[in-house]
Amino acid sequence: MPKIPILSFFTGAGFMDIGFMQAGFQTVWSNEFNPNFVKGFECGISSMTGKQHRITNTSSIIGIGPNQIAKEAFNNIQIPDTFGIIGGPPCPDFSVGGKNRGRTGEHGTLSKIYVDKILDLQPTFFVFENVKGLFKTARHREFFDSLRMKFAEYYVTDARVLNSLDFGVPQDRERVFMVGLNKKWLKKKLGVRNIPKDYCWFHWPVDLRYSGAKQKFIWPTESPFGMELEKPYDIPEELMVGSIICDLEEISSLPNGLEGLRPISDKYHVIYEGDVSRKSFKRLHRWRYSPTAAYGNNEVHLHPTQPRRLTVREALRIQSVPDTYVLPSDMPLTHKFKTIGNGVPVKLAHVMALAIRRMIEEDPK
Repeated sequence: MPKIPILSFFTGAGFMDIGFMQAGFQTVWSNEFNPNFVKGFECGISSMTGKQHRITNTSSIIGIGPNQIAKEAFNNIQIPDTFGIIGGPPCPDFSVGGKNRGRTGEHGTLSKIYVDKILDLQPTFFVFENVKGLFKTARHREFFDSLRMKFAEYYVTDARVLNSLDFGVPQDRERVFMVGLNKKWLKKKLGVRNIPKDYCWFHWPVDLRYSGAKQKFIWPTESPFGMELEKPYDIPEELMVGSIICDLEEISSLPNGLEGLRPISDKYHVIYEGDVSRKSFKRLHRWRYSPTAAYGNNEVHLHPTQPRRLTVREALRIQSVPDTYVLPSDMPLTHKFKTIGNGVPVKLAHVMALAIRRMIEEDPK
């Protein structure tokens, strides 16, 4: 099938882009302001694809107009009938563990600007991704609903919180996704009478093998560090971090496999395997899923069986990033981990991309 062009806002290191690329989309324009994320994207995507990739525009989204974006994306050629916009505005202002400033914070303002850019450019579809606090917390939900209402004239929209664990990623990471489909495009395709109403029209991805995984399986509890632990027989292999980070010989042979923060604390030897109760020094359990990978300020989860924090490759694997994606050797470790923690798990982005592709190529009913 022909590749569907997308414009990528707040591109970061490109994890959401990878998921869409795998589903047959092509990023024709990208925007990222953070120079470390830019560096990560350009090295990672280029190494993965074998082709040179660059962030199209590295200016702040605030100062970029729709005409400039369209010109850079489509090279003065007529804008195609079908194209999309994807993006996840920075989320600390809505995160439970963040600054909680909401709509008035700097990052909250960027969410509004992102919506305005979508309305200016009028894509066929859009994806708005953010932390679940924007959708589930009462004071932020009002803001989320106001953003959604701005689309009402031009788009049908739907929204839902998805957990990456429910799609084969060994990580408990919940994110809200809002999807929109252009009404004018729908009228051409379906006729005026068949346009769906807002809410409950999008065929959200579901994987019955993992759906409701936190409640579906009996997960092992904490154990003293360094013990031999029997592997559960009834939990899918792909939902346990041990299956992707405990083959130390394999990990060490991969790019970024030996890059990690130097262990200097006695805590590395005493914290129980699976003890994720504290704010820092959370130790993963080899036969459980990881808590949300939200890394920064040297806060990286502890390895289940080793007295250290995770390496860069181990963290990338927990975000379901392909092993061919390589972060540059001269990028500081703290920036690497922050870059990884800010991304959307690739598998979650991929199932969303497949659902959107089906929506575009079939009749949305």
